[in-house]
Amino acid sequence: MVDMRRIIVVFLFNFYLKLSMCTSVDMRLVALRKACVAETGIDEAFVEKVDAEKVLVDDRTLKCYIMCIMKHCGAMSDDGIVDIESVVSNLTDEMKEKLEPIVRACGAKVGADHCETAWLTHSCFLEKGPDVYVFV
Repeated sequence: MVDMRRIIVVFLFNFYLKLSMCTSVDMRLVALRKACVAETGIDEAFVEKVDAEKVLVDDRTLKCYIMCIMKHCGAMSDDGIVDIESVVSNLTDEMKEKLEPIVRACGAKVGADHCETAWLTHSCFLEKGPDVYVFV
């Protein structure tokens, strides 16, 4: 006969583990957003609006904010080169199935400078996958 206490303990442990992993990712994203808001001087309300509406307007500060996020995640080098493998490796397992094909289809775009390169790359991600695009 199966010991119900064991099942409950295993269930609670797995639940806690998944919850802590989500919290860890969420906390990293919050810290990343705060760091890049501070570095670029972008209005946090503007970032929240872009996040809610999923519209990457042609705005210099937004472009540099996206570049900041990409550089902090290791998805863009100090030379402004987008590393698609790094973009993919930053995706959670749940996100990879839907987003990896989009990331690979877009590849790395090249703009006039690092900020525009990041923005063009993310604009492609949004264009090809508006329903699954994630803005930090």
